[in-house]
Order: sequence, then structure tokens, then C-alpha cells
Amino acid sequence: MAAEDIKIGTRKHKQVVIDAVKTYGKLKTYGDLTPKNILAFDRWLHNGERSDVTIYGYHKRLKKWVGELARLDEIPRNPYKIVSVTRGKSKERQPLLETELKKMRDYPFDGKLERVRDLFIFSAYTGLAFCDVQNFDYQSMTVKEGDLVFIDGNRIKTDTKFFTPILAPAMEVLKKYEFKLPKISNQKANDYLHLIQAQLGIKKNLTFHVARHSFATLALAHDVPIENVARMLGHEDIRTTQIYAKVLRTTIERHATALQGAII
Repeated sequence: MAAEDIKIGTRKHKQVVIDAVKTYGKLKTYGDLTPKNILAFDRWLHNGERSDVTIYGYHKRLKKWVGELARLDEIPRNPYKIVSVTRGKSKERQPLLETELKKMRDYPFDGKLERVRDLFIFSAYTGLAFCDVQNFDYQSMTVKEGDLVFIDGNRIKTDTKFFTPILAPAMEVLKKYEFKLPKISNQKANDYLHLIQAQLGIKKNLTFHVARHSFATLALAHDVPIENVARMLGHEDIRTTQIYAKVLRTTIERHATALQGAII
């Protein structure tokens, strides 16, 4: 199941790049693959709402395909030998604060908005990515340790292991749906999140990525070591976790107060 989902996810990422090239409409033949045209395509990508990191990902895939064409002598030269594309900076992620998560939990949504809200809350209190939420199976993926139930599994996107608690709000969601979470597409879920965002009056752009980031920030704010947060999220490299969750100012203030009190 997980391996198949990884393949499906990879195909979707490839298709996004293919669709962008088709929409651009000026890279139709092998002869169009010139440095000048690649730069023009890059400018076109930047005119939209895509982030620098997203655009870099497009070029990374296209560069691989174009490089293969050059290797097979289908094109005279690889334009990416001349064109250099930088990764750029990720947009700063804005997690929900505990007060905002509480507001979302308490709001009387119904129908599809209620179900999507519940999935978001489950993600925000477990750290699971959307695809892992949709793939979650309580019977086969959980273990009980003391008073807590943990999810022990592998991320669909990267196949890395993770071990994370099902915190109380997430457990409430599971009980509500008799331990079988609702199914919905990622696109539809994010569409409904925009409506939820508007109804709650939250100024942050809600996506399931934000739910995962909110979990990381929540954990760090309550002094969970970053190494443990990385394991909960399924990050192989702790630097990924550091990007995910910047240390909150309130956490620094609390630690500074404790430090001040400890000084003789």
C-alpha cells in the first residue's frame, strides 16, 4: 500500500511539471529546449504564485529529463549546462497557536467543513502529513505505552519511520469517527480549509502542511527536545525539523527566566 502510494505521489509531482510546461505552451519540441527558452519559462513560472522552492523543484525535474535527452543525442546540448537556477528561500511557515487551534476545535462546523476540520485537528495533534492521515489504520499502526497511544509507522512520502503520540484532541477525533477517519482528496480538503479559515477569521493560510508545522511548534514550545520532534515527524535530518519549527519567542523568554533564577 505505502509503496504504491509513493509511486502515485511521484507521478502526481511529475504531472504537475508536465502540466506547467503545457500551459506555458512554448516548449513544444526538442528544438525549443534552448537556454533562452528555459530562462523565459523560468520568468513565466515566477509571474505566478509559486514559491522559489516550488519553481526550483520544477526545474529539478525538467533538468533531469532534458539531461537524458542530451545524453541520448536527441538535443545538441543541455541548456541547463548554461542556465543556473537557484533554490531560493522557503516562505516562512505560520503555524497555528494553541489559542487558534482551540478556537478551531470549538467552532460549530457541520457537514464537510466539520470533517475537514477534524482531519486538520488530527494532523495538528499527531504531526501526520495529509497522505499519512488518509493512510492511517488504527488497528495496524498503533501501540499503547502507559497512558498514551502512539502511531508507529513509515511516512508515505519518504518511507522514513516515525513514532508519534495521539494527543487528546486527536484521540477525540478518532473516537468521534469510531477510529476510521473520513476520506477526501488533498485538493478538496485544502479548498474547504480556505472556507474554515474565513469563518474563523484566521489571517494565516490554512493547509495541512500548516497542521503538521503547528504540531512541531507546539511540541517545541512545551520543551520536547528537537531530536524527539524529528522522530515524531519522521525527519531523517534534524535540519529539516529546524526549518519546520522556529523556536518561539515565548519559549526563549521562559528559558531565560529559568536561567536567571538559576544564577547564583
